[in-house]
Amino acid sequence: MVVEFDVDLGSGAVLHGYDTGEGHLAVMWHHGTPNVGAPPEPLFGLSQELGLRWISYDRPGYGGSSRLANRDIASAARFAAAIADDRGIDQFAVVGHSGGGPHALACAALLPDRVRGVVSVAGLAPFDATDSDWFAGMYRGGGKELRAAVAGPAELAAVLQSGDFDPEMFTASDHRALTGDWNWLNSVVGPALQNGPGGMIDDDLAYVRTWGFDPTSIAVPALIMHGAQDRIVPISHGEALVAMIPSARAIWGPTDGHLSVLQSVPDALRWISRL
Repeated sequence: MVVEFDVDLGSGAVLHGYDTGEGHLAVMWHHGTPNVGAPPEPLFGLSQELGLRWISYDRPGYGGSSRLANRDIASAARFAAAIADDRGIDQFAVVGHSGGGPHALACAALLPDRVRGVVSVAGLAPFDATDSDWFAGMYRGGGKELRAAVAGPAELAAVLQSGDFDPEMFTASDHRALTGDWNWLNSVVGPALQNGPGGMIDDDLAYVRTWGFDPTSIAVPALIMHGAQDRIVPISHGEALVAMIPSARAIWGPTDGHLSVLQSVPDALRWISRL
């Protein structure tokens, strides 16, 4: 059972949270772009076996959370702390998928006394972090979207308004994952945009601006997971993160894309349970 709740951020802003309520170690889920923050249902069975409790939230601008324009990636640490405090949780691990990866890393860097370990799955690297072109290997639509983010919010909004779903962003293994256990992802995409594209715009702008923290400062145990065939966030981003984070170890999926790599997250949960 997932309990939903709101946390008052002041000045009328709220953060909408989720809590599965049971387990000896809390794990905070950081969702992708564009999703709402409901915790990952396909992992509930194993989580119960391992004694893991999921907490999470809709990033501002998504779902039930108020929009906070001009937020940076580092703001995730403040939001995570607010959710954990509301639930009476002192220490927790963090897991982020896709756009949630940078936000999970922010928590690891900025809340070192509270975060016991961090997992970034198919996550972006900082805009200036890769040795090669940051956009290299992205499918056409994704590269266009993030290049528009570099140009500014008006250009980005125009691209998002004109954009259509491109099935080529996903590999064959991704499509299989979407028809299997991870079809759950379809349930968190639609609600994310019901209040408009504000959350997605703010995410994209944050990815290509200064993140507000230094990933090289992360000292807690870190696991970087990435599919070698990823067309949305190319594996060069995962490689850059491993090179930047002193505590990082890598798990590469040679045949995985952006979504199918989630099928290896149970290994990450076992790793978390041993922290």
